[in-house]
Amino acid sequence: MATAYYLKRSGKNVHIFEKTDRVGGVIRTLHEDGFTFETGPNTGVLSHPEAAELLENLQDDCEIEIADESAKARWIWKNGKWEPLPSGIVSGINTPLFTLSDKLRLLGEPLRKKGENPNETLKELVLRRMGQSFLDYAVDPFILGIYSGDPAQLVPKYALPKLHLLEQNYGSFIGGTFKKARQPKTDWEKKATRQIFSVKGGLKNLVNALEKNVNPKNISLNCADLKFEKTGENSFKSNISDEIFTHVISTVGSYQLADLFPFADSDKIKTINQLKYARVAQVSLGFKKWEGVPLKAFGGLVPFKENRDVLGILFLSSFLKNKAPKGGAQLSVFLGGIRKPEMLDLSDNEIVEIVKKEVSEMLGLNSFEPDLLKISRYQHAIPQYGKESEEKLKSISEIEHSSPGLILAGNIRDGIGMADRIRQARRIAMMLS
Repeated sequence: MATAYYLKRSGKNVHIFEKTDRVGGVIRTLHEDGFTFETGPNTGVLSHPEAAELLENLQDDCEIEIADESAKARWIWKNGKWEPLPSGIVSGINTPLFTLSDKLRLLGEPLRKKGENPNETLKELVLRRMGQSFLDYAVDPFILGIYSGDPAQLVPKYALPKLHLLEQNYGSFIGGTFKKARQPKTDWEKKATRQIFSVKGGLKNLVNALEKNVNPKNISLNCADLKFEKTGENSFKSNISDEIFTHVISTVGSYQLADLFPFADSDKIKTINQLKYARVAQVSLGFKKWEGVPLKAFGGLVPFKENRDVLGILFLSSFLKNKAPKGGAQLSVFLGGIRKPEMLDLSDNEIVEIVKKEVSEMLGLNSFEPDLLKISRYQHAIPQYGKESEEKLKSISEIEHSSPGLILAGNIRDGIGMADRIRQARRIAMMLS
């Protein structure tokens, strides 16, 4: 949608083929009994200037909502209670999340040599520079919150490129953070505030704004059986439309590429299909009267080491407006992930029982009687950028080279967040303008 928006602004003719009966992918906002909740992504992060710029451009059709200051707080579950994730030196010294030896070891982090293995995993990187307790109670829950993943499988060069470059460019996480913060920024770069955002009325309004600007006449829905054939260089035709396209931009998952582009080299498609996906269940909960612990944080993350059955809980109504009736609460609970994929195979009743137990214990509820409970399941929720990434990117490049005009985009490369998609869209559009 964002790519089509930018291309249309530059004067190009565009046509979107959508698999389902509505645009926007898994982004979907629902309103029920006083609650506004998302069944896909709940929020985004202004991690790239392009995301802020797009929302500025669309402000006549949708209005950005920046998360309340309480969203800066993160809770980590350890030994049966929540601990705030440190936000500074003093809290870092006093926190019970990390061992004393690792706190002392952190003093030497700026002096350690930078890594030389481009496929070093995040686990190996953190153990080398910071220590086991930082891996268990800072990095692991952080990765669960973003990737629903495993630090032992993710490769920072691809999964967390900014972190990777801190060490490669500055030799240190700590030193690099300070040095980078002192570098002057252009007005364009300052747009990347890293604030958490949504859109007033829900993220579906962002999709609606893009749809309006692209024009629904340029969109075909219910294209589940779509296929393309190559009719020449920079010439493609689908089995649905008689139009000839000079370029085809795909944002589908790796597992759909073979069906969509039967002319593409099957061996290279198999290489791309090595990409793993986390399976995730999201449970949206709404309480008209909240009687648990005060929810003054973005949410709580549950380290894998704690051996619980949830990945984390977002406290959406604590930092976004109109998510729940006054005095109530709206939460999103996540289960599954790359290390517990079997959670997605449980029945609805089994998932409800797990959520009842975990939420009641963790958030101090004497009785679990939500006024809203919706379960969403995602077989291919989040791609995992692991050691196969270099080979995957090479195969993507080779397929594109052998079929000029074909562009394989989406979250199979270039990041997994909404801001990543917007930046990718703008770059593709600029390349083709």
